[in-house]
Amino acid sequence: MIITTSASSANLGPGFDSIGMAVSLYLKVEVVEPSKTWQVDHDLPGIAHDASNLIVQSALKTSPHLEPMHLKVTSNIPLARGLGSSSSAIVAGIELANQMQHLQLTDEQKVELGSQIEGHPDNIAPTILGGLVVGSFVNGHFDTVQLPFLPYSLVAYIPHYQLSTKKSRSVLPENLSRQQAVQASAIANTFVASLAMGNYQQAGELMQADLFHEPYRQKLVPELGKIRQLGQESGALATYLSGAGSTVMTVIRQDLAADFIKKLPAHGLNDRIELLHPLKQGVQVSY
Repeated sequence: MIITTSASSANLGPGFDSIGMAVSLYLKVEVVEPSKTWQVDHDLPGIAHDASNLIVQSALKTSPHLEPMHLKVTSNIPLARGLGSSSSAIVAGIELANQMQHLQLTDEQKVELGSQIEGHPDNIAPTILGGLVVGSFVNGHFDTVQLPFLPYSLVAYIPHYQLSTKKSRSVLPENLSRQQAVQASAIANTFVASLAMGNYQQAGELMQADLFHEPYRQKLVPELGKIRQLGQESGALATYLSGAGSTVMTVIRQDLAADFIKKLPAHGLNDRIELLHPLKQGVQVSY
């Protein structure tokens, strides 16, 4: 059995901790055989190979009596770059327990479990459901709504440096004034409405108007401003900080992407660049 989960890109500007989108980078978990102890083979730096691995921990939180297994993991999702690497592992663990224990979990139950482990649904929900999802924690549980599929390509600029969520959150203010909160919320609300209505030009403008986190995090990811300017010159819809960073994501038409990508190294932006696309499908299982 092979479980495939995707990367995800959260926030999309003003949708702070509430909006996420499944994107085309993948983690795969192959069940090799039963084992006396948990064994997780992979080549990911700094990631555990035993029962403390996040995939295994998530599986055991889903089903505490799950028997140990030998797993083989491959992934092209970069770690600590704002592309949902931890969520992809959490969802893989939930699905591992679901399949091996025949739990028949619904998507809603999987989102609830994953969000409890992760703390919020912005990366978890799209990794399970696919597509573009907005979610929140209300009345003791996580509610999600799928938005229309985003019909654009994505160019991910992935800096060489990691940026932990903890560090990225440390630069955010503890409080906003009422006026700031109202303005930031109004931008976020109008952004979600524009996505729901398919008004992507308006959505693109609002995607670059966030007041919740990007103004504070930009000093940690100086590439954001430069790439946003190049994106505007190249006809991109918008550029935003993916999750907590450090990945910078540009939303652009497929026919404009190649020329935009060529501009990045020419302006001293020489780290990893990936041409991606939003994914309609969520977690997948094959035998």
